[in-house]
Parts: sequence; C-alpha cells; structure tokens
Amino acid sequence: MIKILPSLVGILTAVGVFRASGALDIVVRLLKPAATLLGIPAEAMPLALLRPISGGASLALVSDIIRVYGPDSYVGRVVSTMMGSTETIFYTLAVYYGSTGIKNIRYTLLAALIADGVSVIASAWVCALVFGR
Repeated sequence: MIKILPSLVGILTAVGVFRASGALDIVVRLLKPAATLLGIPAEAMPLALLRPISGGASLALVSDIIRVYGPDSYVGRVVSTMMGSTETIFYTLAVYYGSTGIKNIRYTLLAALIADGVSVIASAWVCALVFGR
C-alpha cells in the first residue's frame, strides 16, 4: 500500500484538477466532430476520456448522465455499455505495476489504450445496432 499510495494520490488529484479547470469541457468540444463521425454520442465523450483514469469519477459521471437522459435513452444505454466494457487503465497499472516495482509499462499502456478505444466505439455501435438511435 505504501508503494502505490503516491501514484493513487497523483491520479485522483489530476482528475479533480482536470474536471474543475474546465479542460475536460474543452477537450470534449474539440473531439465532438470525430465522435459524431464514429457514432459516439457527444454526451458520452466525457466518460470515454475519464474512464481510463478514474473509476469513481466515471461512476459519478454515468450517474449524472443517466439522471439527465434516463436509463432507457440511447445515451443512457451507450454509457452503461461503455462503463461495463472499459477499464480504469491508469489506476490498474498504478496498483499492479506499482506493487511489483515494474517501471517499463509502455507496451501494456499502448495495448490497453487501444483496447479501450475499441471498446468505446464498439459500445456505441452495438447499442445503435441493438436498440437503434
């Protein structure tokens, strides 16, 4: 626990600063055209960006989205599917690799980010296929 505590505190602090500063909103606005092209609802983009970093922030975000749009809406279904098919990559890497002392994580991180991106796109596509828009 002592070995991984600095990494966890750093991740949680960075997420808080990122959301509070408004940087998340700016990044979402910049990525909206690409998300629309891929079939991802713009309302789900904050989740796609925060999920690899923080599970707690992602859960709060999903709760807010479902409260606003409803659980049976297209957006609600996409974020629910996205939440279940993606992982908190940076947290998991910090815990597992931090506890074992592994420092070279570049290939693991790259593979995990690619898998996360595919999961985000697949969540929107599967929901569109199964439930329609």
